Amino acid sequence: MKYFGTDGFRGEANVTLTADHAFKIGRFLGNYYRDDKHRVRVIVGKDTRLSGYMYETALAAGLTASGADVYEIHVTTTPSISYLIRKENFDFGIMITASHNPYTDNGIKVINGIGHKLEEEIEEQIEKYIDGEIPELPYATGEKLGRCYDYREGKEIYKEYLERLVQHSFAGKVVALDMSNGSASSIAGAIFEKLGATVHAIHNKPDGMNINRDCGSTHMDKLQAFVKEVGADVGFAYDGDADRCLAVNEKGEIVTGDHIMYLCGVHMKNQGKLKDDVVVTTVMSNMGLYKAFDRAGIKYEQTAVGDKYVCANMMENDYVLGGEQSGHVIFKEHAVTGDGILTSLMIMEAMLSQEKTLSQLTEDLIIYPQLLVNMRVKDKVAARDDADVQAAAKEVEEALGEEGRLLLRESGTEPLIRVMVEAKTDELCEKNVYHIIDVLRAKGHENK
Repeated sequence: MKYFGTDGFRGEANVTLTADHAFKIGRFLGNYYRDDKHRVRVIVGKDTRLSGYMYETALAAGLTASGADVYEIHVTTTPSISYLIRKENFDFGIMITASHNPYTDNGIKVINGIGHKLEEEIEEQIEKYIDGEIPELPYATGEKLGRCYDYREGKEIYKEYLERLVQHSFAGKVVALDMSNGSASSIAGAIFEKLGATVHAIHNKPDGMNINRDCGSTHMDKLQAFVKEVGADVGFAYDGDADRCLAVNEKGEIVTGDHIMYLCGVHMKNQGKLKDDVVVTTVMSNMGLYKAFDRAGIKYEQTAVGDKYVCANMMENDYVLGGEQSGHVIFKEHAVTGDGILTSLMIMEAMLSQEKTLSQLTEDLIIYPQLLVNMRVKDKVAARDDADVQAAAKEVEEALGEEGRLLLRESGTEPLIRVMVEAKTDELCEKNVYHIIDVLRAKGHENK
């Protein structure tokens, strides 16, 4: 599609994603969901980016002009929108966020009435409306015009829900939190403190321009050092909209999404709560995870990269746990999308119920060395499908055999080709990744 990718409509603020785009998205959705039997109710949230104010206002204008009532929760997390749609019976929701991207980017993520990402066929219709390929939509008039409501209480409803899920007191535990100067800043610390933990927080003072800047789940070194500095039992890092979480154990070591799926999968299996003893992963998960699953008697499914594909597999088969290496983890009993704060609470539950440290819960998982290189390219499809690039990929796969693997794919949200290799040593990873990178450069695909 032209505008919408795997995670909504994302782009540079007022360059590739403008206020006019947001207004038209609001206009279309307000009309699409219009029903003579009831007023359309939509919840709108945002992360802490400076451009969020602009999109929030433009979306509200488009929605109310089409007759929808807008409930503005303001700064919140993406998973809170998904939860409140289902809990409070909203027709749909919108989250204004570019997740882990820099503040200059933003995005519009539409969530349907059951808390999932919007169906692609509706996104396609939105694109046609933006490009003027379908007739102008009618405006609401008179008493049918929509209203805007301040819905800050929705955030409290969400916080109370998460708190009720926890069975153990966190008293005596020291927890370090990296809020990424994003959506988690006003939520996560309060929850952990309410549950009894001693909380030390960093990157929890958003100013509109510091979201994800050298912090959060994409820059774990800051949290690793902070955990050691404050003597924390565990550290958690969120991304900009808090739908993902990575952790740091008491030794200062990174705990990836693969580690989280492993320790939670084993914990749920032991409790008899892991349906069919299956965990849903993506093709990005490490070979070491699958070997550890085999030893633990846990089966697994693999999907394409993207939490929406993990979610689709889980819903289709009624599996209860799935996620991505990047920290999007779905606990289907409690949510229908990745939720970083929920994930951190579930890790705490596993630690407390088993009376083990985080390092002890993951000691049976040995991660294979892995190298991922992202190349900015002129044309993602042309670069991926280049015959010489494909030939180089085949050479790498043959050289690795069963002792490693290659993943060559295009980004769903950025003009990037991702080249990832797992192998027994870092040297083998580097050699094979750059064999393909060198071919991409030689063929002129790199966009410097």
